Amino acid sequence: MRAVWIDTHCHLDAPEFDTDREAVVARARAAGVTMQVLPAVEVANFAAVRELAHAHGCAYALGIHPLYVHRAADEDIDRLDAELTEARDDPRLVAVGEIGLDHFVPGLDRERQERFYVAQLKLARRHGLPVILHVRRSADGLLKQLRRIEVAGGIAHAFNGSAQQAQAFVDLGLRLGFGGAATFERALQIRELARTLPLAAIVVETDAPDIPPHWLYRTAAQRAAGETSRNEPAELPRIGALLAGLRGLMVDEFAHATSANARAALPRLG
Repeated sequence: MRAVWIDTHCHLDAPEFDTDREAVVARARAAGVTMQVLPAVEVANFAAVRELAHAHGCAYALGIHPLYVHRAADEDIDRLDAELTEARDDPRLVAVGEIGLDHFVPGLDRERQERFYVAQLKLARRHGLPVILHVRRSADGLLKQLRRIEVAGGIAHAFNGSAQQAQAFVDLGLRLGFGGAATFERALQIRELARTLPLAAIVVETDAPDIPPHWLYRTAAQRAAGETSRNEPAELPRIGALLAGLRGLMVDEFAHATSANARAALPRLG
């Protein structure tokens, strides 16, 4: 029996897919990726992720990404609240996301990020939805607010923190997302977490078109020469097989477990 997978983080609405989106979805299904979760990043793409989810049998999340809060209006929080209310009976709406904090990109307004993050955690709590979190050098800041504002679990996407931080997210009821970054041999910390965390804590993702696995990576010189490294959800089974190997598991066993974990993290996937 072929392993089946849930891609818990895919930006199918990204312009990189504009020329062949139908083929991307078809390749994913052919590879055994039976579900993709499409997180929004700003109010302007709420409709796009919702329509794509309904058109292709995917799931979606609504939220304002920390890298987009600089161009979001304060009123966008009210807009998000209204959209969540309107979609409360939509089974394809599975979370509030992608939200969080980014302390990696220089020059960002951290106070504004924090304000949007806190407001969106409160909306997730009010609407009884899990969250999909952007975590980039910001785990402690995210955890501080999660301890204060209890939400219905969710996923810490593209996790790359310490073992102690990982356990703190797990203790708060979240799963941790692993994808293409773990395929690089020098990603020692990510690989060690993928190997040693409780299996019940792990979900898999591509973040397509971003975070390509090592077999799609292109150097700066290659990119300058016009070569591309677009990731897509059809890569998930190969990523998953590598992660399974790190843990010494059969691929189908790992696929079954991570899919169950995804449904536990985002119950409407069930």
